[in-house]
Amino acid sequence: MVFHPPVAIVAKAGDAGKYKVGLPAWNMLLRGFMAGAYIAIGGALATTCATGVATFLGAGMAKLILGAVFPVGLIIIVLTGAELFTGDAMLAPMAAFIHKISWASILNLWIWVYIGNLIGSIVYAYIMAFGPFTGWSAAGAATVNAFGLNAMAIAIGKVGYVGGAATWSAFLKAIGCNWLVNLAVLLGICADDLIGKFFGIWFPIMAFVSSGFEHCVANMYFIPAGLFLQPYLSADQIATIGAEKVASLTWVTMWTNNIIVVTIGNIVGGLVFVGVIYWVAFREEIAALK
Repeated sequence: MVFHPPVAIVAKAGDAGKYKVGLPAWNMLLRGFMAGAYIAIGGALATTCATGVATFLGAGMAKLILGAVFPVGLIIIVLTGAELFTGDAMLAPMAAFIHKISWASILNLWIWVYIGNLIGSIVYAYIMAFGPFTGWSAAGAATVNAFGLNAMAIAIGKVGYVGGAATWSAFLKAIGCNWLVNLAVLLGICADDLIGKFFGIWFPIMAFVSSGFEHCVANMYFIPAGLFLQPYLSADQIATIGAEKVASLTWVTMWTNNIIVVTIGNIVGGLVFVGVIYWVAFREEIAALK
């Protein structure tokens, strides 16, 4: 198994960031769309596989299974060259530190990739909500199944960060998330072979999901999936979940109670806890490589 030393990984991360900011806007948007859909694929798989597990095996095993299957999204992204905002939160600034590219070009990359991630995530949420998460009668009436109810529970939980303490919790979870996500990106760069990249990415992503951290792009899938299902809940299902909780899930609370603060936390986790720290740690060795 071929792998690179730490200084080479950091240098390659900077090279990758320089390449990314040089893409045309339409390509950033298109690759962002793909990455949003791929993260949603992992989220949808995790939702399905973890449904009902806690009842029989306990909450910890449910978290482990959720985390074990979710990494498929980032594995696809890294291996196929899609653009993920949370990864670019580290890779693009690393390029600024090493290659002295402008921060305006970094912001341009972030904006287009973020929009692409959002569109891709919502499209896949629609596919899951009106596909595997519901059953349909010949008359066109929908029934939200067990997988859909789990998707609803996840979405409602995601918008449950109300108040200062809860918002701080979401922010900290977002930092922890992108710390691990970008370590996964670096480990993906570390290996040259498929198996090495697979396991390098898999373990940190499994850790972030199983730990219960918050990822803004994943939440661009999880919350809309619940929103699409919301109108099709039966009266009994609403009563079981709680009418107040169901009503708390809106397109507005998606942003105010989750996405905005989680995005900021993800930027801090990737930029500061990986990008800045690794640049400071290895800058002298990187300079010696030139």
